[in-house]
Amino acid sequence: MTTTKEIAGRPIGEWLERLPLLRKVRSAEEVLWTSPALAPLAGRVISPELGLADIEDAGRRLARFAPYLARVFPDTAPGGGIIESPLRPLDRMAGVLGAGGPGKAGRILLKLDSHLPVSGSVKARGGVYEVLKTAEDFALAAGLITPDSDYAKFAGDEMRAFLSGHGLAVGSTGNLGLSIGITGAMMGFRVRVHMSGDARQWKKDLLRAKGAVVVEHAGDYGLAVAAGRRESEGDPKSHFVDDENSRTLFLGYAAAALRLRDQLEKMNVRVGPRNPLFVYLPCGVGGAPGGLTFGLRTVFGDDAHCFLAEPTRSPCMLLGLMTGLHSAVSVSDFGLDNKTEADGLAVARPSGFVGRTLARDIAGVLTVSDERLKNLLTQLARLENIRLEPSALAGFPGPRLLAEDPAGKAYLEKHGLTESWPDATHVLWATGGGMVPHDVWLGFLDPADRAEFQ
Repeated sequence: MTTTKEIAGRPIGEWLERLPLLRKVRSAEEVLWTSPALAPLAGRVISPELGLADIEDAGRRLARFAPYLARVFPDTAPGGGIIESPLRPLDRMAGVLGAGGPGKAGRILLKLDSHLPVSGSVKARGGVYEVLKTAEDFALAAGLITPDSDYAKFAGDEMRAFLSGHGLAVGSTGNLGLSIGITGAMMGFRVRVHMSGDARQWKKDLLRAKGAVVVEHAGDYGLAVAAGRRESEGDPKSHFVDDENSRTLFLGYAAAALRLRDQLEKMNVRVGPRNPLFVYLPCGVGGAPGGLTFGLRTVFGDDAHCFLAEPTRSPCMLLGLMTGLHSAVSVSDFGLDNKTEADGLAVARPSGFVGRTLARDIAGVLTVSDERLKNLLTQLARLENIRLEPSALAGFPGPRLLAEDPAGKAYLEKHGLTESWPDATHVLWATGGGMVPHDVWLGFLDPADRAEFQ
């Protein structure tokens, strides 16, 4: 590899000398990076613009829309129209992931956002929330509702006719597009989803079946987003859903922390200095894991340790945080091709908003190869009978890396967590896969394993 190229005015060789771990990142090797910028919350706020009150406001808005969601999306009815996922112990797979025995990680739980109602991924949190808030904003401005109205009226013909005069646009690798397209079309919006070249065909087909217009692009996620933004800017009645910069999406994800707190309490799982909480979040552009990290750190404080997880060939957030360049750096700058089976994480350039806002609250980033994702996917199906898409397993190596990798051991020691490690709780956030057709899921497996799951 040549070292003559410059990044932000510095030769790449200088970057490699200043940050030696970049050599492994550049070679698409699996790494664990822990952030030297992580800081205690005492005496500071995560964001001067957003806080707990904003997260609670998002929770109240979702509650107002619950009667509507229960009516139009029957899979939300058992939960009263609240979009939420189970939290499940991984008893059979715990040993594979580094739990059990002296010095091993404590309890390992799986947060099944892969099976969220409406669109079967974590994007149902932020995406559905942004569509609902956009609809509310338009209806409030037109005098069609007040905050005290019965929001079930959004299911009526009058409201759908009103919203049909407004558009929604989004750029996506797949899952955000599904959440925006399915919810937006149901509410009556004119929805256009710009899909990158690596988006799965079944997702495009499903969106079209739900009434959204799918615009296909040969390029990557960044090009799809740029096209959607340009199109929306030319239409005063169109709202662009910006996964890189939307505070609305961000808060929709953040509200999950309040729900997780309640779930842990019901399971009698303590979180505190002697019982730290480690959460592992698959990361693409960073919107969903960023919002979740913001919520988790706001709700649990310094007892929450949030690690992002990316494919070895698409570590955009890792590069943005390590270099401090955030959205000014791309994986291609370091010779990586952004090609991965984890299509939902195939993003070349990270969200600058997330990186800058959470630079002192993201504990670190791990990277995982496609080969390991495939192996973990097979083992999870075999041992726990849970079927996810590859990107949803990106955080699974986290507990073992923290226990065994030198960087992980150093992190535990630096933050006084070595003694409390056996009493920690680890949450692996499964971000997608619940809506994947079975024949498509089989294609993720090695041919030798497919017969077992036919």
